[in-house]
Amino acid sequence: MRRIAFLWVGLAAACIALGAAAAFETRATKLQAIKTVGIVSAIGEEMSLTQAGLTALGNTGQSVSISAWGLDELIVRQATKLLSGRFRVQPVNYRRAAFATIRDSAVAPVNLLRSDPFKELVRSDVTPQGLDAYIVITRARSKLGNGRNVEGVGLTEYRTLLADYGLIHALYEVRVIDGKTFDVIEKRAAAPLDNTGTVRIAGPSGAVNEPFEGSASSERLRSAITDLIIRSLPLTLGDMHLIDGP
Repeated sequence: MRRIAFLWVGLAAACIALGAAAAFETRATKLQAIKTVGIVSAIGEEMSLTQAGLTALGNTGQSVSISAWGLDELIVRQATKLLSGRFRVQPVNYRRAAFATIRDSAVAPVNLLRSDPFKELVRSDVTPQGLDAYIVITRARSKLGNGRNVEGVGLTEYRTLLADYGLIHALYEVRVIDGKTFDVIEKRAAAPLDNTGTVRIAGPSGAVNEPFEGSASSERLRSAITDLIIRSLPLTLGDMHLIDGP
């Protein structure tokens, strides 16, 4: 009986491995077939301001408009430059607010069960239709050390009884959506650029060593967030096999 059980376990493991290999082969085949792409970006219209840590319990986050920074336009330009070596990138029109308002459910299993909400939005809101694929870049979510969620572009003050830290973040995820079937070919959240800070977050982020105060604060903050995006985007697209690794 034990031998039979081992055989069943081995067979199940082999089936899982073959299924994973087939899925990878399918994604690779679909990516190889892509010639024309359009780029949709919807992460940069607002920035969250969050206080976290023991001394900030009960505080609620705030947000401010940063539409004047033009982060989404920057992302489209950078992604176009990076992807043009492999694909023919065509400009597309879309309602940025429609993409920006979509949020994952706070209950993780719900996200696994429901259809990806961006599929239908690409079908209904992006023109022109008929490209081989659409690269959709939207906000991602992560947790701070105390379990509080943060997403997209933000500035967080992380306070404890013994220390005070600042953290900026630009959290986003990239989807490759088939332009004919509207299936999600690939999806990946941008990874941390480094993970050596005292406060860690699952995405592009950086420590703040000085307060953003005074008339120059907005420009310095914009430059810092822009730097996170410019450095992380080629790494993320490389991890997705959309461009050659840096």
